[in-house]
Amino acid sequence: MSSDKSSSGNSGASTPASALIVGAIGVVYGDIGTSPLYTLKQCLEGYEHFSQEQVFGTLSLLFWMLMVVVSIKYVLFILRADNKGEGGTMALMGLAVRGRPAWQKALLIALGTFGTALFYGDSMITPAISVLSAVEGISLISHSFEQWVIPICLVIIIALFVIQSRGTAVVGKLFGPVMVVWFLVLGAMGIWQIAQTPEILKALNPVYAFNIIQAAPYRTFVLLGSVVLALTGAEALYADMGHFGRGAIRKAWFALVLPALTLCYFGQGALLLRNPAAIENPFYLMAPAAGLIPLVIFASIATVIASQAVISGAFSVTRQAVQLGFWPRMDVQHTSEREEGQIYLPRVNWFLCLAVIALVLIFQKSDNLANAYGLAVTGTMLVTTILAFEVLLRNISRLQKILMFSCLSVLIAVDALLFASNSLKFIEGGWLPLLVGVVVFCFMMTWRNGRALLAEIQLRDRQPLGEFMVMLENHPPARVDGTAIFLSEAIGVVPPAFLHNLKHNKVLHQQNLFMHIKVADTPFVQIENKFKFNPLSASSWEATVTYGFKEEPDVPHALEQLGQLHTEVNLEPMRTSYFLSRETLVVIKKFSFISVRNRLFSLMMRNATRSTRFFRIPPNRVVEMGTQIEI
Repeated sequence: MSSDKSSSGNSGASTPASALIVGAIGVVYGDIGTSPLYTLKQCLEGYEHFSQEQVFGTLSLLFWMLMVVVSIKYVLFILRADNKGEGGTMALMGLAVRGRPAWQKALLIALGTFGTALFYGDSMITPAISVLSAVEGISLISHSFEQWVIPICLVIIIALFVIQSRGTAVVGKLFGPVMVVWFLVLGAMGIWQIAQTPEILKALNPVYAFNIIQAAPYRTFVLLGSVVLALTGAEALYADMGHFGRGAIRKAWFALVLPALTLCYFGQGALLLRNPAAIENPFYLMAPAAGLIPLVIFASIATVIASQAVISGAFSVTRQAVQLGFWPRMDVQHTSEREEGQIYLPRVNWFLCLAVIALVLIFQKSDNLANAYGLAVTGTMLVTTILAFEVLLRNISRLQKILMFSCLSVLIAVDALLFASNSLKFIEGGWLPLLVGVVVFCFMMTWRNGRALLAEIQLRDRQPLGEFMVMLENHPPARVDGTAIFLSEAIGVVPPAFLHNLKHNKVLHQQNLFMHIKVADTPFVQIENKFKFNPLSASSWEATVTYGFKEEPDVPHALEQLGQLHTEVNLEPMRTSYFLSRETLVVIKKFSFISVRNRLFSLMMRNATRSTRFFRIPPNRVVEMGTQIEI
């Protein structure tokens, strides 16, 4: 864990605090800021004819869930569990596994991977439900517009994904100010409605929440499945901590976002007390008739911003998974020369695009999608709390540990209750994000375990590198000019590419550097810890280059830095050649669960981005040596 100052990541060093707060409002709170479009409607539609007491109780439950889950759990507790200023399930998993026994480490890795996999289900549903709920407002202008809801949604969604390749560096600057105005509009509409029915503020008293729990425990348990819609996007507070910092996220929440959301929800409640028929769409009916069309347009813009944040999050999570060895190499395109976090992954982008379009066409209405939404969100929340439990209980006094244990136990119980409530919606659509999560989890674990198995196979009967190079120095083959770089996944053993070069070309370069790329469980690695250099013989060396999981591997740049530190190696680009192994897997032909996983792993290997592109190695200086491996 780090201090509040350090948690601001790289952006905090040069960006004013006010700009960080505005940026956090635009990116971090986009999703939770569009929840008022559909949450209260979904909550109260569960009642055939809702009463005043049920409106009060539902609002009270909703408000206190915001306070407990978002304000207390995420803002006050979870933001403390940062990995050198970075947040998110992968970063938290890296912290949680440190110093744990092997069986605990395996369990925590599986748990963290599943929580990450569930995020993809959330990334699919958020754009679909947000854009649908915004555009559905046009049906209030005229019912003849209802037939245009789906086509307009599809146009917005396709346009949203098309522009991803151009980056969000310029558009991102507008997100913060637009969302600030959005939250001010939410608060203003709420104040206007509350002023007409001020007694709705009684719902701030938690007694009303306890009353509906006592009156109908099971119905309230079911109601939690809809209340959780107000909490969607809370995970972004933690995931985006590295971009804006703990302090900016906290100030934005308490100064603007929480008050605006509370006023908006209570404003809808005030409207429903006066006019129960407004349940048709309480959010849009809060606005005066003349403001309906501008509000629909503004809401559509806000939902695009909310969707953009989730899509960018999917790009970041995928890159972290690739770096940590849970996903095959993918093409990562940087869309900004100045902002390291501005990235675009074509495969992820178009997969999400097709998935979101399919959801809109299948579910048709935001109400139908709401049933599918909560399970992925609450699953991710539960995983985050369990991993944070492991991290926050370390290195504190006994009294602090008792207090922290008590608080986190209550928070885990709340998360478990929310997850259990949303499990009731499994048949109505909750199966969808869970299925996506399970499939992605299987892919991620197949890749991780497959790479470990492949490394084990490749290490069999390998000769120690140091001894082999000394032997070659004593009995050298023909020597050729230049420096050969051999990229190897294993340290201390002879790489296949080197053996193939000796066998087929029967030459040894004047200088040979065996290079191993390693990814740490921290987001960034300082230059003094990035390189390990070990002489093997008079003309050969072994080097390990360590990157953080948020850094992009760049082999030529690493060699340039290494050449400045160790001048005995001639790493002049035009005198350097790269030798890489390219494995082709041969799967044994017999049907079993293991052979199915092996075939899946082989498929993933064939579709991984070529290592030359991923490591930014000049393709005209690369020699690839093919090998076949039977699994």
